[in-house]
Amino acid sequence: MTTISALPPSQDIAGLDPLRLESLRAREAQRFVAARPRCKKALDKGAAPWLNGVPMHWMRDWPSPFPLVVKQAEGARLTDLDGHTLDDFCLGDTGSMFGHAPKPVARAIRRQAKRGLTYMLPSRAALRAGKLLRETFGPFVWQMTLSATDANRNALRVARAVTGRRKVLVFNGCYHGTLEDTMVALEDGHTVPRPGLVGQGFDLTLGAVCVEFNDLAGVEAALAQGDVAAILTEPVMTNSCMVLPQDGFLDGQRRLADAHGALLILDETHTQSSGLGGYTRVHGLKPDIFVIGKCVAGGMPTALWGMTDEVAQRFRAYDAARPPGHSGMGTTLAGNPMQFACLEATLSEVATPEAFAHMEAGAARLARGLTQVIDTAGLPWHVVRVGARVEFICAPGPLRNGTEAAAAHQPAVESAVHLGLLNRGCLIAPFHNMMLVSPVTTDGQIDTLVSAFADVVAELKDPSRD
Repeated sequence: MTTISALPPSQDIAGLDPLRLESLRAREAQRFVAARPRCKKALDKGAAPWLNGVPMHWMRDWPSPFPLVVKQAEGARLTDLDGHTLDDFCLGDTGSMFGHAPKPVARAIRRQAKRGLTYMLPSRAALRAGKLLRETFGPFVWQMTLSATDANRNALRVARAVTGRRKVLVFNGCYHGTLEDTMVALEDGHTVPRPGLVGQGFDLTLGAVCVEFNDLAGVEAALAQGDVAAILTEPVMTNSCMVLPQDGFLDGQRRLADAHGALLILDETHTQSSGLGGYTRVHGLKPDIFVIGKCVAGGMPTALWGMTDEVAQRFRAYDAARPPGHSGMGTTLAGNPMQFACLEATLSEVATPEAFAHMEAGAARLARGLTQVIDTAGLPWHVVRVGARVEFICAPGPLRNGTEAAAAHQPAVESAVHLGLLNRGCLIAPFHNMMLVSPVTTDGQIDTLVSAFADVVAELKDPSRD
């Protein structure tokens, strides 16, 4: 057993003994390092040109001692440089929700590569994709961009343009990409800039107001000020410990937005796991602007924002009176033909009703298995599922808002469990214990994950296994 020193008194953490928790974490870290000498060597050799040794800073956010270096990813499996094949339930944090390199998307990439990568003009695939977007997500008027951050940014610009108002209403604990407008939090009932934002250049509270998720009274009070252009929300809070909407909350947002002259923007970047057409289609929601990204083009960097006909007409009138020049929307590579080739392939051949049915059934199987392990161990945890997305949360539930979600977050427990699963051949997301079931994930992979989870929990609960 690893000797632990300088730890706090033995007060349990999420129902676990802290000494046993740290002992497991130390053992799993040693096991990870010993099993991956090639990954470590490659990182050491290639680190110098990159800030903190990685091309993107969040590649350091994994709870392992160092990140995996990927050799290949296919279907729902990933292989690292040391030859370890992992059942992948992270799937690029939803970017590869339909599996890595779906065959129709790979074929579309090969075909389009022969025709050119970008030319700032529409292709036939682009025109066909528009019809598919409407059939899948609803009768919106669409625009294309590279990321959901950009899509949200553009959606807010439109909302401000057509309403003549400045503020966006967001929910405490939300995340809508790196959009600066939404980087606020709620403290003692007041909207404040979110701590940690790099290079903050202006007072974010001048353009945003923050309330708690599931608090319709708070929404109404904020809208009553008359300066809110739009509510920007996910149907389910997913960038914290997952919070489901209470009955009537989403319909209440629609009613209040109408009553106070604000628009309702639904960001479905993550909640497209809910089923074909996302949470909006599955639950019959009526947003003014709809945002989609991540896996919508099978892993090719792509996002879209769509407006209702009414909002599009209002924006066209605004745009016609706008002086010519820079709009602040659009980038050179957005709407490139490779995006449209992959978007068309994904919507027509990959994101099918049959695929979502498989994902739904597999995720239900996973949620049942994890719940049984938690109940058998007597832990005060719970499991939440939204379609193909499953999370175990190391606190009692259900959670109601961002404040409760932040309090439920248990980094020490989550990192130890994550690393234990990784060493047992299962990769989950480094954030919020998120797991996705893809159309190519098998029941065997799901059962392996449940078994690995049970083994890690047993080590955390049983002193004889220290």
